[in-house]
Amino acid sequence: MPYFMERERTTSTPYVLIDEGKGYMKMEGKSFNENVAEFYKEIQAWLENYLKTDFGKFTFDFKLDYFNSSTVKSLLNMLMKMDNKSTGGNKVVVNWMTTEDNDIVIECGEDFQEDVQNLEFNLMIE
Repeated sequence: MPYFMERERTTSTPYVLIDEGKGYMKMEGKSFNENVAEFYKEIQAWLENYLKTDFGKFTFDFKLDYFNSSTVKSLLNMLMKMDNKSTGGNKVVVNWMTTEDNDIVIECGEDFQEDVQNLEFNLMIE
């Protein structure tokens, strides 16, 4: 049975959807809770195990309006793992979505885009 997780957003944590059967993950909202490492622990563990499989194609839709520096660290860790596994028959697509007035999220997306080598990183500005 493929893994499925859905977490509703709170004032300090994002909405998270993971649908392993569809090779899909989505984060939307804000991420600045006090214990970011604990919040992302299950997500990171799942991702690490999933990336060890022959997954074919995996899509990550990212649309956080605001996040703290601890979240950046967790995101970079996840992106680097995705980048390392986006080779051969496996393809990872990251859709980094934000609005044109959100300079911090745009700048962070541009930095991440420079850090990755193998995955398809789409910076999508509305």
